Amino acid sequence: MITPDTHKIKRALISVSDKAGIVEFAKELDALGVEIFSTGGTKNKLKEAGIPVKSVSDITGFPEILDGRVKTLHPAVHAGLLARLDLENHIKQMDEHNLASIDLLCVNLYPFEETLLKGSPHKDMIENIDIGGPTMLRSAAKNYLWTAPVVNPNQYEEIINNMKSSDGCLTESYREKLAGEVFTHTAYYDSIISGYFRDYNKIEVPDTLSIPLQIEQPLRYGENPHQNAVLYGNFTKHFKQLHGKELSYNNIIDIDAAGKLIIEFTDPTVAIIKHTNPCGVGTGNTLTEAYNKAFATDTVSPFGGIITVNRTLDLETAETIHGIFTEVIIAPEFTAEALELLSKKKNRRLITANYDSLRKMLKYDYKSVTGGFLCQATDTELMSDEGLKVVSKRQPTEAEMKSLKFGWIVCKHVKSNAIVYTVDDRTIGIGAGQMSRVDSARIGAAKAELMGLEIKGTTVASDAFFPFADGVEQAAEAGATAVIQPGGSVRDEEVIAAADKLGIAMVFTGQRHFRH
Repeated sequence: MITPDTHKIKRALISVSDKAGIVEFAKELDALGVEIFSTGGTKNKLKEAGIPVKSVSDITGFPEILDGRVKTLHPAVHAGLLARLDLENHIKQMDEHNLASIDLLCVNLYPFEETLLKGSPHKDMIENIDIGGPTMLRSAAKNYLWTAPVVNPNQYEEIINNMKSSDGCLTESYREKLAGEVFTHTAYYDSIISGYFRDYNKIEVPDTLSIPLQIEQPLRYGENPHQNAVLYGNFTKHFKQLHGKELSYNNIIDIDAAGKLIIEFTDPTVAIIKHTNPCGVGTGNTLTEAYNKAFATDTVSPFGGIITVNRTLDLETAETIHGIFTEVIIAPEFTAEALELLSKKKNRRLITANYDSLRKMLKYDYKSVTGGFLCQATDTELMSDEGLKVVSKRQPTEAEMKSLKFGWIVCKHVKSNAIVYTVDDRTIGIGAGQMSRVDSARIGAAKAELMGLEIKGTTVASDAFFPFADGVEQAAEAGATAVIQPGGSVRDEEVIAAADKLGIAMVFTGQRHFRH
């Protein structure tokens, strides 16, 4: 009795959009005595290469119609793909209707993703939705025991080698592998189309969400060496590595955080990131000036951290940075001289960032939880000047207001509970990720004092409201003169009264920036 392991491949249907390697594959099949059927452009390419090939119309007895929209959607094709050769009634019905099994199907799909990346018009997107290809692949993959489905050009050589070593057959276990890859491929393809229509129809929160992602690169490990990890998606489209050892899982998370922070600024700015938190941010007339301000906030934490800038990184700045150990340096571009100098440390990663493309990607954030994941709109907003409301008796000075706005930007990118002490062009002290806001206020002030920085005359930004007056009192005790916060606490009046008693100016944004 015939089994999948002993079922010799005699007839193949080939119809591919990506024609890489298809001529060589078809030649090998022909040499193994396989009868080949094909469609349209694929058939012409095989014919030009001198490979014996017949038209799918020879199977269907029907021409391709509707500009090629209908060519393989026919019972003769799908019976050939779906017939179980271990069932007597299937074989009998095939004989009654003069049909034959198709033993191998080689198909890849219309280039919908490539068309999408070109920014093609809607009508072109519609015409690049493949119907016959996925339908045939699903039929063959369902019936993989008798029809070997091939969707990946990288498999051609392996398939031929397996057939040569098994008298034209493929083992059941190998067929199962091919079938699994088909369903992965069609699911990815359909999810891209689904995503396109979701965006086209402006649906922000669909009932069902598919996210099409392919492995971009394997990683040595995850957050810790005992955790396996890979990178999915197109991260390297936005951040391109020029030099240094491979990026780690933690590097990638930090780079992402650094990019989202630095694009908030228009003046020459440098941010130093450690464990996704900024440990110093500065702006200036030059990157060197900005770097010195950022570094002064915390001269300890930048060791092994990430430095990101929003201008071409020049030699002067590179010379300033070069003296300390940094894991990653990110810039829109590096001058040739800066790149040469910074590349002298072989393990240091040097990354160019496409901030324009990064901005376009900031639509949704995803976070995994047990059994699923959360999805939210990316926090891209910053309160405009018109939305700011002075709630204290004392109005902030012009210098204080400039400092408050600077601190509010940085605070948005600090883990909650977040307190940031600033002046108008730099951070002075940062308290991040504490369980109470008053502790963040204490830590931010303590770190500034440790660095020998003057806290008196600074302003304070808080990512969420002060639940009690103690946080404001702590900031004032440290020397802060003005506070910016969302407001919204049931004790707002108490907090405002404390600010007035202390002579502090207080501004409400009405907008919170929690970052968990």
